[in-house]
Amino acid sequence: MKLADKIRYLREVEGSLRGLDRAMTQQELVRAIADENDGKTISQSYVSQLESGVRPHLTNTTRLLLARFFKVHPGYLVDDPENFQAELRTSELLEDKLDLWLVAGAERFGRRDPEVCRALLALAHHDDSRGCLLLLESILKTPALVDRLTAVLTPIKETSQPEVPAHKERATS
Repeated sequence: MKLADKIRYLREVEGSLRGLDRAMTQQELVRAIADENDGKTISQSYVSQLESGVRPHLTNTTRLLLARFFKVHPGYLVDDPENFQAELRTSELLEDKLDLWLVAGAERFGRRDPEVCRALLALAHHDDSRGCLLLLESILKTPALVDRLTAVLTPIKETSQPEVPAHKERATS
């Protein structure tokens, strides 16, 4: 995974953690870093260069600043080696890659289908995205379970007046 992808992913996660239901913008990131680090910050153009790949490496000072802000190890903020084999990756890195893929999919659906976008982001932000996908597979393989779960989990639209049980009407008279 490239540094640019990691920074975009971290902005997405940070936006979710801050209740934005979207990625933090680059400008929001710059302001938040300045607010939380006694005025030490980076410029929005620097973040843009990092994300576009124009600037493929961070200075050590910036790496430490971003690592402290995003609460990741500074070693995470580098490109993965070209010949890095997937078999050697830990399950945590595989989970990060899956989450990044889900976030990218959410970005593609964002404008056309906001519900699918929200669902993909919710899945990406879950601690065990892989487990959730495997659970979904099991649900889909079980006949009629999707319909039953949909019926139970879909909120019932409220009627104009909620019904009051007859025994409560008498008690208030």
